[in-house]
Amino acid sequence: MRVLWDGGAGNVQKLSQGLTGEPQLAYTTVQTTLNVLNRKGKVKRKLVGRAYEYSAIVSQEAADSHAIKDVLQKVFRGSVDDLLLSLVRSKQLDAQKLAELQAKLQASESAEEEPE
Repeated sequence: MRVLWDGGAGNVQKLSQGLTGEPQLAYTTVQTTLNVLNRKGKVKRKLVGRAYEYSAIVSQEAADSHAIKDVLQKVFRGSVDDLLLSLVRSKQLDAQKLAELQAKLQASESAEEEPE
């Protein structure tokens, strides 16, 4: 999905080239994954020439939100506190980062409150 969001629509070959990591995934693996995403309503496809061109239906923000909610429910039984404590214990979240996030939250809330 990140390749689709970052690079836009493309066929299996183009999208395969946009993937990073080792080993390089096989063409058929990428094609199967895209077909599953299509069946799940996350991407759409249209026939262009002899190959399908895939494009994202779901926004990155919506997918990220869904993934976070899923992890929160499955791993932390819906407890945001437990999630945050886990991040602190694993040293992925410290006081400085919390302060930065607080500032971003306040800025976001201020922007929402401003009349247009």
